[in-house]
Amino acid sequence: MEAVEGLPDASAAGGRMPPYLGCIAGAAPDAAAASRWPDTRIAAVEALWGDGFTMPGGAPETIRLVKPLGLTSSATLMLLGGGLGGPAECIVGTFGTWVASFERHAALREHACRRLEERRLAHVTVAHWDPVQPGLPARSANHALSLETLRGAKPKPMLEAVAAALRPKGQIVMTELVADKPINERDREFAAWCRLEDRLPELPSAQAVTDGLQRLHFEVRVMEDTSDRHTTQTLGGWREAVRALAAGPRPLAQTAAAFVAEAELWLLRIRLMRRLDVRLMRWHAIAR
Repeated sequence: MEAVEGLPDASAAGGRMPPYLGCIAGAAPDAAAASRWPDTRIAAVEALWGDGFTMPGGAPETIRLVKPLGLTSSATLMLLGGGLGGPAECIVGTFGTWVASFERHAALREHACRRLEERRLAHVTVAHWDPVQPGLPARSANHALSLETLRGAKPKPMLEAVAAALRPKGQIVMTELVADKPINERDREFAAWCRLEDRLPELPSAQAVTDGLQRLHFEVRVMEDTSDRHTTQTLGGWREAVRALAAGPRPLAQTAAAFVAEAELWLLRIRLMRRLDVRLMRWHAIAR
């Protein structure tokens, strides 16, 4: 696989995937789900993106995303893709907002619950979320933040669920990977990426998401291509992690394998973003 400048080469581990990534293709669904987020992987992603975060950008990017919503201590935010609890924690800490966090992976939810309990954040709840069957409490939130939650699921059911969960004049900020041209599912790199990122082999187009919001009577104020910033944040996170590893004691083999696994996953994402014109988009829309 072609290297991407700034990311370590997976060949450093002999080209082998660690169990939680390499075995997914042949595992039973329940076993695969249980093995995706072991503690070693969680430690690796937190070292890369910040305590409580599973995506590049960490707390600064989370605050940048929600800033247009004008959050206050009297508002309720529905957070889809809450991960390890870092996004909810930094939003509560900055704005005092009440946050209802939803996450599809049980291991991440459990870590988020422990994290938020340890920090005594009474303003946050954590619950299960399934983008394929996205039932959400009706009229339960002022605004919503969705962080790459589709994972190949159709936009329509998710957007309808979010719209029904928002109160009048509610706002939504959404990030999602899109491809404006269909991608061949037989593309080996694309198929591997779908397995590693635990997503269905279908990306929506940017226009499909915009049209879906407009059909639900949202006014789309912003539709922004954030791919360059996303790539910069990814490479920057890796450079900082590599510097920290070089300055500290030699990591255990299991820890090193976890870092190599994440390198492989993010290298593949960036490579496909460039080769297949996959983009990370941001929307900000307001209910009419």
